[in-house]
Amino acid sequence: MPPPTVLNSGEPDARCRARPHVVFVPSAGMGHLLPFFRFIGTLSAHDVDISVVTVLPTVSAAEADHFARLFQDFPSIRRVDFNLLPLDASEFPGADPFLLRWEALRRSMHLLAPAIAGVSPRATAVVTDVTLVSHVNPIAKDLRLQCHVLFISSATMMSLCSYFPIYLDNKDAEADVGDIDIPGVRRLKRSWLPQPLLDLDKLFTKQFIDNGREVVKTDGVLINTFDALEPVALAALRDGKVIRGFPSVFAVGPYSSLASETKAADAESSALAWLNQQPARSVVYVAFGNRYHVSNDQLREIAAGLEASGCRFLWIVKTTAVDRDEAAGVRDVLGDGFVDRVRGRGMVTKAWVDQEAVLGHPAVGLFLSHSGWNSVTEAAAAGVPLLAWPRAGDHRVAATVVASSGVGVWMEQWSWDGEEWLVSGEEIGRKVKEMMADAGVRERAAKVGEQAAKAVAEGGTSRTSMLEFVAKLKAA
Repeated sequence: MPPPTVLNSGEPDARCRARPHVVFVPSAGMGHLLPFFRFIGTLSAHDVDISVVTVLPTVSAAEADHFARLFQDFPSIRRVDFNLLPLDASEFPGADPFLLRWEALRRSMHLLAPAIAGVSPRATAVVTDVTLVSHVNPIAKDLRLQCHVLFISSATMMSLCSYFPIYLDNKDAEADVGDIDIPGVRRLKRSWLPQPLLDLDKLFTKQFIDNGREVVKTDGVLINTFDALEPVALAALRDGKVIRGFPSVFAVGPYSSLASETKAADAESSALAWLNQQPARSVVYVAFGNRYHVSNDQLREIAAGLEASGCRFLWIVKTTAVDRDEAAGVRDVLGDGFVDRVRGRGMVTKAWVDQEAVLGHPAVGLFLSHSGWNSVTEAAAAGVPLLAWPRAGDHRVAATVVASSGVGVWMEQWSWDGEEWLVSGEEIGRKVKEMMADAGVRERAAKVGEQAAKAVAEGGTSRTSMLEFVAKLKAA
């Protein structure tokens, strides 16, 4: 394969050589890439040189578009093209395409050392996705560079990630994975865990264990959260209750979307224009992320529930698992009758929207969500109540934060991925209507929104954490 290519490296002057140079190593999937890009955008204002390892080919067109926009928005950021070695997918029949990408990345990581060593000015630190840390951290140590993890989920999930290998070491080898008591944090029920963790032979689980063991050997962990949102989990990590000697924890959220995200969404969707015509706090925003999809039968029950609720709604429909363009149209899935009956009070679209702008719109009064962590933090920042319906992965762990922090309500008994039964339209409609009328829910969510704003303001906890992280980079 050709050697990694460093683009836009330029010839640094003496001042630039004194600045820290951070090389970011993201993985795959928009849920992983967007937090990386947003954090990079924030860090770029702190007198730091930045390079981004760009893995080729990307999994989807959406990923390629967002990489292009990042480098267009920030021309001083260097791009390090990294061509993956081929992976024989037949080794992992039926595996998720993103897990295959993570595995391909891991198997190509031995080629990363010369790529990082070749950047100019010389790198001083590496920031990696947690899915790759078991391979990236040893490389960074060999190159005598700081290595930090940019964690795209919650502090509660980080406590599980780092403690899970210890839990396995201590449990009876013949016993199944059960409830997990994370020291200083909370008990996580077996049914709340990411489903693959229940099978230790799964590719995801093997990766999760390897990365969990390596996290504790890094120099720091950056998390898209803030102290008021997860005070217990953050304190347990920082105080060494979860694992003694845990690295520095920087709670630096919530992140803000980049200008290019807003421009692209505005150009592709009329959602904001539609919201402008709706009364304050009258609209239910429905979206289940760009990574997970809902079965057509369940989509039709959601449609029946939204119709029965009598509420206005903006619904982003997704029918495939990979975040790329979909062939099926809204009418193909939901039928002409539904679309015609809700015309005027409901907007259904498959277009990309700027979720941060939607949640910040005064017309939005409730967010029905899969409880992916990016969505949780965006709802928290906007002060919009979240009705959490976890679908898979870390969503139920994230939903524990939704319930404990005041962001919203978790429907713990509603089905998730792999469960064949459907949540009825009647039940969905009843819960939506109930939450839209609940002043207490609105007040609690609004308070979280105020705390989020304070966290990123001058002197706030997240702003202070960011400055501490930059100081650590400059001390290298």
